[in-house]
Amino acid sequence: MKFSMTITAIAAATASAFTSTSYTPTSLRGSSSLEALKEGETPIVIGLAADSGCGKSTFMRRVTSTFGGEQCGPLGGGFGTEGGWETNTLVSDMATVICLDDYHLNDREGRKVSGLTALNTAEQKFDLMFEHVKALKEGKSVMKPIYNHVNGTLDTPEKVEPTPVIIIEGLHPFVDERVRDLIDFSLYLDISPEVKLNWKIQRDMEERGHSLESIMASIEARKPDFDAYIEPQKEFADYVIDVLPTDLDKDDKSTLKVRAIQKKGVADFNPTFLFDEGSEVSWTPSADKLSSPAPGIKLSYTQEQYFGNDVSVLEMDGSFDNIQELVYVESNLGNANSKFYGEVTQAMLSLADSPGSNNGTGLMQTLAAFAIRELYVKKAATAKLESSKVAASA
Repeated sequence: MKFSMTITAIAAATASAFTSTSYTPTSLRGSSSLEALKEGETPIVIGLAADSGCGKSTFMRRVTSTFGGEQCGPLGGGFGTEGGWETNTLVSDMATVICLDDYHLNDREGRKVSGLTALNTAEQKFDLMFEHVKALKEGKSVMKPIYNHVNGTLDTPEKVEPTPVIIIEGLHPFVDERVRDLIDFSLYLDISPEVKLNWKIQRDMEERGHSLESIMASIEARKPDFDAYIEPQKEFADYVIDVLPTDLDKDDKSTLKVRAIQKKGVADFNPTFLFDEGSEVSWTPSADKLSSPAPGIKLSYTQEQYFGNDVSVLEMDGSFDNIQELVYVESNLGNANSKFYGEVTQAMLSLADSPGSNNGTGLMQTLAAFAIRELYVKKAATAKLESSKVAASA
């Protein structure tokens, strides 16, 4: 008999706890639909590093929806709407997402002259990036540049105001030590070369009609700069989502093994564990509990070293045929940072059409999003307590 507890029952019992406020695109910051900074509140800064096409957009949706914004929309309405301009900045009820492509030194034509790619750190304005992140964390607005991805130009800067959560995402969030020191929690999406190739073939060959030769040439052209400037940032991440080919079937090109590499000792962050914190666990759920397609599902939890740091690694290999049955796996997770039993599964179901929602990619992204939410709650509570102490002593 399959696992009989339905997530529908859980959702019905907890609907009010999970209901989120929809984001309404607006041309003016400061609308009552957007969360303003409270008096004395310091925004938390989250850094997300990854190569292009590695799932940053999907991850941002999971993070912002976790904070209560059902959607994450473009600042000021964005291109083609009320704002009438191209923007890479996204806002939800609690968070602002800043794309670090906006800090390119040159436009597309300028890079042709320099002969450098956008992955090269010499093509980034790190001084300006630092100044803006510092200002936002201090509760100040900034006039941020815009890199127009449509035509490759540097457009008129836009005004960005601070929100409780500031997320900087892109190729180089951890390169500059000054920026790293401002980041409260750092994440890296690490997609293996094999998986990256499979994804690119699916997108460019099957959907866009590109040849295999041109795809391989594009990957090889980017690899030296990726190896030199992007990948080394893994060392500075508190949370790495490592996406690999499955170990369950060597001929399977679509199933994934995903590892959440969680650094120990990070302030206000407790890594998620399986069954027993600090243990070594390998678990294949009973086929009577999960109706997963072949080759099935396997999970593990281990204690390892990563760039000289103690980490715990939560791993899932395989995919769910029925996402609702994830609740069985969820029941065996500790430190998931959920508000109620079943919230992890409910979050996965709410974005069921997004890439990775039936496998370890979506699971680890969701757990990371919940960890960020919990980190914000803890830091906000600490700041409130400190503010109360100051007021009492005045």
